[in-house]
Amino acid sequence: MKRRAIAWVVAVGLLGGSSAYAETTITVAAFPALDAAVKAAIPLYRKLRPEVQIKLVSLAYADHHVAMTTSLATGSNLPDVMAVEVGFIGKFAESGGLEDLGKPPYSALQYKDKYARFTLPQAQGANGALAAVPADIGPGTLLYRKDLMDKAGVSEADLTRSWESYIEAGKKLKAATGAYLIAAAGDLKEIYIRSGLKDGDGVYFDKAGKSLVDTPRFVKAFELAKAARVAGVDAKVSPWTNEWSEGFKRGQLASQMMGAWLAGHLSTWLAPNTKGAWRAAQLPGGAYASWGGSFYAIPSKGANKAEAWEFVKFMTLNKQMQIEAFRQVDAFPALVEAMNDSFIDAPIEFLGNQKARLLWKTAAEHIPAIDVDKYDAIAQEIVNAELEKVLEEDKVIPKALADAKAQIERRARRR
Repeated sequence: MKRRAIAWVVAVGLLGGSSAYAETTITVAAFPALDAAVKAAIPLYRKLRPEVQIKLVSLAYADHHVAMTTSLATGSNLPDVMAVEVGFIGKFAESGGLEDLGKPPYSALQYKDKYARFTLPQAQGANGALAAVPADIGPGTLLYRKDLMDKAGVSEADLTRSWESYIEAGKKLKAATGAYLIAAAGDLKEIYIRSGLKDGDGVYFDKAGKSLVDTPRFVKAFELAKAARVAGVDAKVSPWTNEWSEGFKRGQLASQMMGAWLAGHLSTWLAPNTKGAWRAAQLPGGAYASWGGSFYAIPSKGANKAEAWEFVKFMTLNKQMQIEAFRQVDAFPALVEAMNDSFIDAPIEFLGNQKARLLWKTAAEHIPAIDVDKYDAIAQEIVNAELEKVLEEDKVIPKALADAKAQIERRARRR
């Protein structure tokens, strides 16, 4: 009996049942609203791994990514698990400060068929290293106020037939209701530059690192934004400002193109008073694009990499957890198995009981696996600045894009 007890104690020790292991705490750094998914995960994960404590550190979106950039550069104040929005993946993937999750002991590429097909390529650097794995995705969608469109005699087909018909519909809407079609003309540019891409294409750079911002795709995107401004259908309001939120609450903004997750933001805090008035549609002109998406990475200098990886797998490969995140924050799952769950078929009360998730699933299946570049964030900043000059100062589009390309190449050389 005594020998059996000793054997049990040894076995527990070998399985990680020591007091040191029991007291393991992993730190997860995230941002709103992804932090809500982590909060929801903590009690569920504790049932599976009661010996692992999870400490959540959450900062505002921009502050989080600035802090993580600094931590990776200095090797200090690093979390065990780091949430990364897709716009920063390219930069972080090239930093050299993250574990290559494609290699042992992680070998995450074995799960590539489990994730939406376009996600893992987004997280691979130029050297092929896998910097992160996807938690959620942002299928691009058009959300619109059906009540306002009905009042103006505008149909969903008018909104989606083409980009030009979308702007024309905005003119009718403005004349009949006084509401603006979109918050900012730049929204058209943001979606258009991400549409029509093929697997392996980049938004701002090609595979050789050459800037693409003077190509016909960007010319057309700038032309659409300019046309919207000339037509007077944009409210000249920047996303995520108080004016933006108030515009939704007061019915002054009648549509918005973003990731499908925006429906959740509208229903919970942006404009809950507009419940039932909104509908979802595919993007104009038959376009499919990804808008946002979140990943989890593991810093190379993290203290608890094995435990961190177990938690990352729970957040990204566990169907129940993916569905729970979907319920909590409308984070459209990156896991294909979760996409095929019956929850996708459920009507969304905020959207007039529309089964909008089926639309978003279709969009997700059509989104190409595009490449990311470490200079994407810089290119976006420069392109946005040049677009403002086109919209506000009547700068001619070819000159604006030529100047943007020159600035991008200059900034890239300096770095």
